[in-house]
Amino acid sequence: MSYIIKGNTGDWEVVIGLEVHAQVISNSKLFSGADTTFGAEPNSQVSFVDAGFPGMLPVINAKCVEQAVRTGLGLKAKINNRSVFARKNYFYADLPQGYQISQYELPIVGEGTLILDMPDGSTRAVGIERLHLEQDAGKSMHDQHPNKSLIDLNRSGVALMEIVSKPDMRTPEEAGAYLRKLRAILRYLGSCDGNMEEGSMRCDVNVSVRHPGEEFRTRCEIKNVNSVRFVMQAIEHEAARHVEVYESGGDIRQETRLFDPSRGETRSMRSKEQAHDYRYFPDPDLLPLEFDDAYVEAIRATLPELPDEKKERFISEYGITAYDATVLVMDQENSAFFETVAKGRDGKTAVAWVTTNLFGSLNKRGLSVSDSPVSATQLGQLIDLVADNTLSTRLAKDVFEIMMDEGKDPSVIVEERGMKQVTDTSAIEAACDQVIAANAEKADEVRNGKEKLVAWFVGQVMKATQGKANPAMLQEILKKKLLG
Repeated sequence: MSYIIKGNTGDWEVVIGLEVHAQVISNSKLFSGADTTFGAEPNSQVSFVDAGFPGMLPVINAKCVEQAVRTGLGLKAKINNRSVFARKNYFYADLPQGYQISQYELPIVGEGTLILDMPDGSTRAVGIERLHLEQDAGKSMHDQHPNKSLIDLNRSGVALMEIVSKPDMRTPEEAGAYLRKLRAILRYLGSCDGNMEEGSMRCDVNVSVRHPGEEFRTRCEIKNVNSVRFVMQAIEHEAARHVEVYESGGDIRQETRLFDPSRGETRSMRSKEQAHDYRYFPDPDLLPLEFDDAYVEAIRATLPELPDEKKERFISEYGITAYDATVLVMDQENSAFFETVAKGRDGKTAVAWVTTNLFGSLNKRGLSVSDSPVSATQLGQLIDLVADNTLSTRLAKDVFEIMMDEGKDPSVIVEERGMKQVTDTSAIEAACDQVIAANAEKADEVRNGKEKLVAWFVGQVMKATQGKANPAMLQEILKKKLLG
C-alpha cells in the first residue's frame, strides 16, 4: 500500500530508500588494532593509522570481513568472492586522512532481500542493493567550547557495514518495519548491536515523490537519523515538502538535509554530491579482498535460526498467529522466553500469558524480559496450575501479580496464601445456597425468565469464596439451583 498525499495536481506517491550504517561488532577497528569500546575518554582509542599519520598502512581486520559475509548471508544476499577497497576523497575536520576507505564498484555483498512483517499480517519484500565495508569518521563537537570545534577520533576507523536498500518502500510504516526487521536480523547474527542511541546503527533516508506510474523524480537524502520514530517523521515531513514545492511550480534540488526532531522538520545541509565528486579509486595500500566458497560455507554453517525461519516454526509448532509470532521473534530474548514457557504446553495459552500478561506488566514497570522478576520456568509452572485445576484463570492472574512483586514460585504463593481453587462440590453448593437465600427476590426473577441474572449470582458467589470457586462447576450448580 502506498502513502498517498492528495494535491491540487493529483495524488502523490512517496518513494523511499534507506542506507543504514551498522557498526560491526569487533574488538578492534577495520584497519587497526585500536579498541572500539563505546563511551571511552575522547581520543583514547586512536592508533597512528586512525589519526592519519604519514606512512601508516592499513591492515584488514579478518573478523570484520567475517561479520560482513555473515550479515550478507542473513540477508539472503549474493556474496562476492572478490571485492575491492576504494578511497572516497573528501575533506572534513574529523576525517584525518582526507579520504575514507570504503568500497565502490565491487562491494563484498551484492543484491539480497528483506521481508517486512506489516501490522495487518501482510508481508512485503524489499530489495537490498548492496552491503559494503567502510571505516567510520571521527566526531566533531561544536558545543564544548564557545568559539572552537573539538574533534574526537575514537570512532575514526571503526568498521561499518553500509546496507543500501532499493527504493522499494512506499510508506513511513514500511520504512519503520524495515529498520526494525534489519535490526533484529543483525542482533540475531551478532554482527551489530543495533543500538541507535549510541550511534552503532544510523540511517540515511532517501525520499522523493511522484505521481503514481511516473518515473522516479529527484530525491533528497536526510543524514544520520538515529531512531525509527524519527525516520518515519522525517519521511512524512520531507514528502510533504516535496509535494508543496512541486504544487507551487518549483523544482526539488538533489541535496543532503538534516532532520530536526524538536521542530519536526528537515533543513538543507549541502548540495548532494555525485559519485564522481568523491574521485573514487582503488586504495593502493590494500589488495583486493578474495576468498573462496569454502570460507563462505563455513560461515553459513554457524548461522543461527533467523527471525523469518523462527516465525514459521512458531506458527507450525505452537499453533500461534502470524502476528504473535512476529512480535515474539523480533527479539531473541522474548522468543527464547516464550519457547521455554510453551515447551510441552498449549502454545496459544503460553503466548497469551507472555504477550499480554508478562509484556504488559513489564512495560508498566519499565523492565525488559531480561530483568523480569518472573522467570519463564515460573510462568510455565503457573500455566500448569491452571491446567490441573489448582487455580482458576482469575486466581492465576492474582498469583501472577504477586509473582511480579515478590519473584516467588507460584506453588509457594498458593500454599502461603491459601489461594487454591475450590473444587469441592459441597463447598460450592453451600456458598450458592447462602447467596440465593440472601437474595430470594432476585432468585425468583431468574426463575421467572430473567436468566441474565445468573451471571450476577456467579459474581456474588465468587465474592463470597474470594474468587476460589471453580467457575465451570459454579455455573453448573447455580443453573441447577435456580433454573432446575
